[in-house]
Amino acid sequence: MSSDHSPNNPSQITMVLPSGERIYRIPAWIKRVVQDLTVSPAYDAVFWNPPVDEVHKFQHARPKKPESLRIYEAHVGISSPETRVATYKEFTKNMLPRIKYLGYNAIQLMAIMEHAYYASFGYQVNNFFAASSRYGSPEDLKELVDTAHGMGLIVLLDVVHSHASKNVIDGINEFDGTDHLYFHGGAKGRHELWDSRLFNYGNHEVLRFLLSNLRFWMEEYKFDGYRFDGVTSMLYTHHGIGTYVHYPTMFLKNLLTKRNSGFSGGYHEYFGPAVDEEGVTYLTLANQMLHELYPDCITVAEDVSGMPALCLPHALGGAGFDYRLAMAIPDMWIKLLKESTDDEWDMGSISFTLTNRRHGEKTIAYAESHDQA
Repeated sequence: MSSDHSPNNPSQITMVLPSGERIYRIPAWIKRVVQDLTVSPAYDAVFWNPPVDEVHKFQHARPKKPESLRIYEAHVGISSPETRVATYKEFTKNMLPRIKYLGYNAIQLMAIMEHAYYASFGYQVNNFFAASSRYGSPEDLKELVDTAHGMGLIVLLDVVHSHASKNVIDGINEFDGTDHLYFHGGAKGRHELWDSRLFNYGNHEVLRFLLSNLRFWMEEYKFDGYRFDGVTSMLYTHHGIGTYVHYPTMFLKNLLTKRNSGFSGGYHEYFGPAVDEEGVTYLTLANQMLHELYPDCITVAEDVSGMPALCLPHALGGAGFDYRLAMAIPDMWIKLLKESTDDEWDMGSISFTLTNRRHGEKTIAYAESHDQA
């Protein structure tokens, strides 16, 4: 294994399989990977160990946990009006002051965990411990978070633990030559619509990997919490595939399983055989660990199934999330704006959608988001 933070000296590990075949893999815990399109579209791992004077030293403490969140959802790469990939430094200079001026108190950063497929918006993660090198260096991302903290802004990472890229050469799929080191083997370990791999949350090594990943981003980059992507897929063995969701005045087919199945609200749907108990246990463990280690940590669940007690503390039998997303709200707004004239807006339907939430559980109601149907 080579070790140099120069991109010209990639780091790999090699293994000999029982069959005698020698395979080469990027270390699963690597902190930086880079891409040279003049050579190959595949990413190479580099050992990131910059000189001491180039390491970012955090100047600002994390802001106190706000009583209510006003979240600005952002993607660093598309934060410029120019037709190119923007950088961490440009976001720090140009976007942070604007976000602060507009009155937000939190930023949710998408597409930070390294992903080979840029058009996936960061949701096909290859390297879970590596900040995307498209936008700059790890130190540049630390500077972004630190500067945001200095402005009183908390920074949430959009973390993807619901699935992983199926890439082998520059991902963790088939890391040891099998299909079941980090994931379920066979068809159970493949998401047929996302074309990606599904974690085996009952495997202790998987739990160690994912829980360590959560702590890593909190410690290394000083993030303030997480928006957990694809929680509905993690909660149920059907992952929401081939099902429907009914909102007042609209009936949407869920092609990407971001929206929930046709839940009636009956408890048999939430606590029956379709529930992935290992997925629920992992999410509960993750919340318990984060809130014990970082009392002001904020966790947000992208769940649209209405799973009861998802946002109640573990001591009360819940999974421990602080908030859930009200995904129907941005869907409602975009549908009204695109398909209805002002006089056709149904005030009763709008009121119901805005207030349709579980009693006692905090909900984030986006005006708009990247998930709008």
